[in-house]
Amino acid sequence: MQIGIDKIGFFTPNKYVDMTDLALARGVDPNKFLIGIGQRKMAVADVTQDAVSMGINATKQYFAEIDQSKVGLLIFATESSVDQSKSASLFVKKALNLHPQVRTFEIKEACFGLTAALMTARDYVRVHPHHTAIVIGSDIARYGLNTPGEVTQGAGSVSLLVKANPSILTLNEGHSAYSEDIDDFWRPNDSKVALVDGKYSTQVYLEFFKKTFAAYQAEKGWMTRDFGALIYHLPYTKMGLKANNIAIADEDKNVQERLTETFTASKQLSMEVGNIYTASLYMSLLSLLEHADLEANALIGLFSYGSGAMAEFFSANLVDGYQKQLPLAWQEHLLNRRQRLSVAEYEEVFTAALNEPAEVELTSDEERGMWYFAGTKNHIRQYCQVK
Repeated sequence: MQIGIDKIGFFTPNKYVDMTDLALARGVDPNKFLIGIGQRKMAVADVTQDAVSMGINATKQYFAEIDQSKVGLLIFATESSVDQSKSASLFVKKALNLHPQVRTFEIKEACFGLTAALMTARDYVRVHPHHTAIVIGSDIARYGLNTPGEVTQGAGSVSLLVKANPSILTLNEGHSAYSEDIDDFWRPNDSKVALVDGKYSTQVYLEFFKKTFAAYQAEKGWMTRDFGALIYHLPYTKMGLKANNIAIADEDKNVQERLTETFTASKQLSMEVGNIYTASLYMSLLSLLEHADLEANALIGLFSYGSGAMAEFFSANLVDGYQKQLPLAWQEHLLNRRQRLSVAEYEEVFTAALNEPAEVELTSDEERGMWYFAGTKNHIRQYCQVK
């Protein structure tokens, strides 16, 4: 029995800041952001968009198309949790009106969270093949205004439907994992922004990639040239490029060009949205499928990394006709609807979102049908749909 991804939903907020504008405001050469970091735009979440509302919106993209009665598991992966106890998945479950028998919980390990959720869902469906599972990665990456990590911020969500005999890709057996207790990135309970040692984090990311990629190749007996594409968790696109260059260093020119082209395809969405933590790898997957010309059964290698740190390399094969399942029109609409903020407007929105008001009813400027965080009532978070 083959198990894998049957549907992919995506969401990003309706505001962004242009990297050239941000660079000029910070007094640096725009090419430092455009080329050195590899970003063009950065999604900005206002106070009405949080991890929960984005996760609902990503899942709603495909939810009406599935057999909702078969959903047996809902996992929400995030490092932007809205509650220290209650799972974000319960808010989503209520908004989707899923039946009460669904098993649901939240999972965390920095940016590795959605991969952990995906593997858990795969194992669940293997035991319960008549059920499906929804896994959501949703995050807002915040490092603070005028900080070294500012350019690697972003906001968005990816939702995946996992089932037997999927229509997009099948997950292969086996994986390679590697973990260590290190301090390259973290966010204490008393901080609303992340703390990061950027150079050290990049170093660890690349070291963990080398370890897991080599171990996976040894386990499977596969060469780099056997992969139709290699994709990566992308805190920023240049980071993934460094890993890809390591992977293809000893290959011939044709293989190097082919895997460079597929990496370029996989980074397009990230260049427009920025870092979305748990969902970044799967935004790379969506971008790859939409921008690369891949054949059915093409072997895709995926590198997942979560600071602190946990890494895993695994693979999947594309299903014939996967292109028909991609949300091309929806995604184009999401990006085109966005409002370009001036740097001053971005700073105002950013600061307001950090200082989320208590016991205040909020309204959203999102379009009709979108879900948003509507404030708190008696300390209980409220989520509403734009009418």
